[in-house]
Amino acid sequence: MAKMKTLKPRHFDWQMEGAVAVVSLKRPERKNPLTFESYAELRDSFRALVEAEDVSAVVFASKGGNFCSGGDVHEIIGPLVERDMKGLLAFTRMTGDLVKAIRACPQPVIAAVDGVCVGAGAMIALAADLRLGTPAAKTAFLFTRVGLAGCDMGACALLPRVIGQGRAAELLFTGRSMSAEEGERWGFFNRLVAADALEAEAVALAQCLAEGPNFAHGMTKTMLNQEWAMGLEQAIEAEAQAQAICMQTADFERAYRAFLAKEKPVFEGN
Repeated sequence: MAKMKTLKPRHFDWQMEGAVAVVSLKRPERKNPLTFESYAELRDSFRALVEAEDVSAVVFASKGGNFCSGGDVHEIIGPLVERDMKGLLAFTRMTGDLVKAIRACPQPVIAAVDGVCVGAGAMIALAADLRLGTPAAKTAFLFTRVGLAGCDMGACALLPRVIGQGRAAELLFTGRSMSAEEGERWGFFNRLVAADALEAEAVALAQCLAEGPNFAHGMTKTMLNQEWAMGLEQAIEAEAQAQAICMQTADFERAYRAFLAKEKPVFEGN
């Protein structure tokens, strides 16, 4: 099993707070844009979390009052204009692979969104399992504003499931910003918190989850992903099998023993 506490990425910041990994993009002076290199390094790091034994939850944080301004205009969009179809497809598949990696890692991922959260940055937040925002958060899937379709990095699959088909269609066709209040009302944000408390609130929530039954959390995330394509009968059967697997874990017995002793269970993730 891998240990992520020694991870020293070049293109984003990574720090451990107990069993919680806190990720944030660099270059706050430019509202934390993504580059080819940061896309790839983030993808590889989230992929590695599948084997990480020392990370139980992840917070993707804001920096300098903003979350992410999307792909860097000069370092990504400019070079893409010069690429052929093969090169363009390699790029769009790589960006989609980042969303796949965030969804596939067993740890709960919490996006802590302040200020600008647009383009690929909005997709990173959307790929997270939970989202906290500030009143200043402005989220936009602005692909149409650069002459592209709204169907980028899985937006047309994920966004309707979070906020509903009609609302998603409006945001993806127009590219307009969704205000923080709209985001909370529509279910994009789990809740809004003050900017100066955002990261602390997200880390506290992540630490609460990290103290839970981590194997079972991973199973919950797996089923949330897989049941999109299931009918009700399939889903109920799949959950019966998943829960039976969880009932074989030591954490299940720990919870039972703690209940008998009138104590709070201490989960160990196995």
